[in-house]
Amino acid sequence: MDAVRIFRGNQRVDHVDPADRGLAYGDGLFETMRVHRSEIPWLDAHLQRLQRGAQRLAIALPDEAVLRAEIAAMCASQDAAVLKLIVTRGVGGRGYAPPQHPDPTWMLSLHDAPPPMRQADIIWCKTTFADQPALAGIKHCNRLEQVLARREVVAASADEGLMRDTSGNVISATSGNLFIHDGDGWCTPKIDRSGVAGICRDWLLRHASVRETVLDRDAVQRSYAIFLCNAVRGILPVRRLDAREWPESAHIRALQCQLADAHPGFQ
Repeated sequence: MDAVRIFRGNQRVDHVDPADRGLAYGDGLFETMRVHRSEIPWLDAHLQRLQRGAQRLAIALPDEAVLRAEIAAMCASQDAAVLKLIVTRGVGGRGYAPPQHPDPTWMLSLHDAPPPMRQADIIWCKTTFADQPALAGIKHCNRLEQVLARREVVAASADEGLMRDTSGNVISATSGNLFIHDGDGWCTPKIDRSGVAGICRDWLLRHASVRETVLDRDAVQRSYAIFLCNAVRGILPVRRLDAREWPESAHIRALQCQLADAHPGFQ
């Protein structure tokens, strides 16, 4: 099985063209998907989010039947893995203006699943998200804010880091969404000006009692329980944030059981 497959339109190619706009400008989208027993639990949701992002950026997508067939081929015989899909606008000349009708470049790459983690120790990152409603929610390829924030996490020997926007509102972790229990119920930050609307976040909004709201640092520090989530790890409880520690939470465990019942890959 090839670990990487690259395409231009529906044609498989050997390499990414140096003039690809994904390389030059981050002009593209990506999805990171958990593979469990040769299947992706939320494949439809991933492809729907990809479609929303492509409509926002006016990027052409590959034929969905071809894309699904290639995904299935990459996942075959994989018990536990991570599959990454990148779609760029395609090849273009110098300058920001996109070409009229480029063939999209897209690639699939297979990676080892991350080791299990019961709880996370996290920090507050100094790097902030810039406000940009035109890009908020979609998973576009320009992720320099998270790259800088992740350097802070590594330097602090932490598991993750929380990021705020330039107004001080808490948005998310570097690679996951945030949920807190404030005593009345679960809350998650709004993703209308920055950040990524995660697949696991969307599942929780549909299947649990959660309200979207504006959260500041104090609200997070005062919370009764806190967890991060994404489509690869599922629900990850937070044990420590700076000097604050949280005991194991029955509220979080109940959500983990609900997710595992729906998708056995997250047991």
